[in-house]
Amino acid sequence: MTLRQIKPGGRGFLYVNSHPEGCAAVVDELWKHTPAPVTATAPGPVALVIGSSAGYGLAATVTALRTHRMRGLGIAFEAPETERRTASAGWYRTARTAELVGADGDFAFLNADAFSTGAKERALDHLASRYGRVDYLIHSVAAPRRTDPATGEVHHSVLKPLGSAYRAKTLQFDGNVPLVGSQELEPATDAERDATVRVMGGADWRLWVDALAGRGLIHAGFHTVALSYVGSELTAPIYRAGTIGAAKQHLEDTARGLQRDLAPLGGQAHTVVAGAAVTQASTAIPSVALYTSLLHAVLGDGFQNTGRQAAVLWQQLTGAAPLQLDEQQRIRLDGWELDDKVQDAVRERWLAATTGTVAALGDTAWFRAQVGRLYGWDVPGIDYDAPSRTTVPWPTGI
Repeated sequence: MTLRQIKPGGRGFLYVNSHPEGCAAVVDELWKHTPAPVTATAPGPVALVIGSSAGYGLAATVTALRTHRMRGLGIAFEAPETERRTASAGWYRTARTAELVGADGDFAFLNADAFSTGAKERALDHLASRYGRVDYLIHSVAAPRRTDPATGEVHHSVLKPLGSAYRAKTLQFDGNVPLVGSQELEPATDAERDATVRVMGGADWRLWVDALAGRGLIHAGFHTVALSYVGSELTAPIYRAGTIGAAKQHLEDTARGLQRDLAPLGGQAHTVVAGAAVTQASTAIPSVALYTSLLHAVLGDGFQNTGRQAAVLWQQLTGAAPLQLDEQQRIRLDGWELDDKVQDAVRERWLAATTGTVAALGDTAWFRAQVGRLYGWDVPGIDYDAPSRTTVPWPTGI
């Protein structure tokens, strides 16, 4: 057993070390607040969750396992411990999730690059041999780069506006002091836009569905969803109207194509427009930190975390509640965020937010703590002065 004295390290919202006990406690909290099934007799359906170690993917996985006794496979791409650094936060979260499932569960975890052909082959071999067919595919992947499995070309995503430059209003911290500033962002080139679409669009989601169909692994009533976001007009220039927005549009176009292809098999495909959340992916987007801090200050307990949103999503996917579709056939989970009164209140605070006022207008301390929790820091009840067991094995699986 390796015990190490660790500190977060890093810069801005990026930490270089993760805390094992803190990451486990975050999963425990998510598990605790996820309802257990009313009955637990028959085995649950089979799900493949791509991106199961963080954000919405982690919440969808925990909810599926806890409430719906889901069987199947979760895929994540996480870094093991090295001499200089701890394992990644997702590594520790996955290990704890597997512990909570326990020996009675029937859900494995694969650590692999989901974009690769090899990961698809390993995953499908496992699913075919153990279950035969799959009921659900959840695609929740946010990545900075993707290697095209057909060409070997590496594409890099960028966070840029389209058409013209944009000055993004930002939130940073000097120690515990919140600072409101700005960041000038040059418009993306056509090549950068196209690369971002190749990384964050629907290409890989389509490959996964086609691979399942090609192996005869799609069960009658199969439903696949990919996570998307629309957000506020305040963040639109860098999000929905930017390079990521172009990728999300491609994702939604892909959903419509998959829906047509799956209909003869009795299947469905939708994008899921989730609400705002503090995730490792979202903290990298300029303006989102400030916006989310202000949004939480407006909503308080009405702010729906990823666990609450995942519970609503699974109710709809399993038929316990009807699908809440918009005119573009997207499942909407973001009504609480985009309510007109909520957005009016956030907009008023946004315009008034300066370094001198933001602590009163936004939940900046909450936001900073949420960022720490992504890596297992700032979790109540954890003794961060004590040495930690940082060597944690990946769950036994495939």
